[in-house]
Amino acid sequence: MQMSLDSLIANTIRQDVRSDHIYHVPDASGFIKLDAMENPYVLPSHLHHDLANRIAGVALNRYPVASYETIKQRIRAKLGVPAGYDVMLGNGSDELIAIMAQACALQPAEGRRAVMMAPAPSFVMFQRSAMVAGMDFAGVPLKADLTLDLPAMLAAIEQQQPALVFLAYPNNPTGNLFDAGDIEQIIQALGDKGLCVVDEAYEPFAQQSFMGRLPEFPNLIVMRTLSKLGLAGIRLGYMSCAPALLEQFDKIRPPYNVNVLTQAAAEFCLDHLEVLNQQAALLRQQRSELSAALANLPGVNVFPSAANFILIRVPDSAQVHAKLLERKVLIKNVGRMHNVLANCLRITVSTPEENAIMLDGLKAALAS
Repeated sequence: MQMSLDSLIANTIRQDVRSDHIYHVPDASGFIKLDAMENPYVLPSHLHHDLANRIAGVALNRYPVASYETIKQRIRAKLGVPAGYDVMLGNGSDELIAIMAQACALQPAEGRRAVMMAPAPSFVMFQRSAMVAGMDFAGVPLKADLTLDLPAMLAAIEQQQPALVFLAYPNNPTGNLFDAGDIEQIIQALGDKGLCVVDEAYEPFAQQSFMGRLPEFPNLIVMRTLSKLGLAGIRLGYMSCAPALLEQFDKIRPPYNVNVLTQAAAEFCLDHLEVLNQQAALLRQQRSELSAALANLPGVNVFPSAANFILIRVPDSAQVHAKLLERKVLIKNVGRMHNVLANCLRITVSTPEENAIMLDGLKAALAS
């Protein structure tokens, strides 16, 4: 039977998927990697042996215990989840975003496509998850100073009645914390017609949180990840909200979505949370020092950051990015993401040694 692969794809794959692109992650082999907001510090050597023993004892031939109660208990006890509230785990926060989008995407028989809303620019997986789930996405532009445009957000909520509003706190890729009072107004404007998800991926560096305020707002969801805390490789996200609401999302979650190696590693690291917190404190200190050093460079505008990365504006972001690549320093050129980010670069805060190498490269790129 003769068959055209192009026709097969056209007849079976959704048009919006066909017109989209694969999320590209550049090969960082041999580079100083400052493009993905990873913690550059590893666990102290005295913990490596204990972690290896913990991992070696995992029963790889068995499925995970579907309740994940042991790791969830540690998260509730150590990471500020309010009493009486549970958490749901995900394979990174990406899976949690996808689960919420799937749960809130209205069926055609219900009259319209559901809307997901977020400030723009923000975390790219919000819009991608909306597309995959069959939701419409509405991005509300930030103001020129990268702060939240509250009147525009409130007007968009009234007009479009979104089922989900995502607010990254602090925001990625801008690094700034939106005003807490503005977020409260958005939560209240949604009322019982929509859910507000506060994405606190960078909470260890911002040290500001809505987690403790979950009992105040039935339509509030707080989502976090362990990736930025120093465990990016194990891919573990978690979220909490009103118990009855969490139960609905748990219906979408695959029963064994977190593997046993991730669970064992996360439990071990949470038993030594003080080590990860100390590393976060070092990075906060380095953020201050790096921001000051960047601000002293001619032609560089540094934006305030509450995350483990810094956004800067330079005269020509494409040229500077290319010059740094020549020096094997990988940062993120976000200048094409949105017009408010014209000529902007996002730089992960790293060790003093790696920060110094990046600064030397940046100085040379600016001078050329």
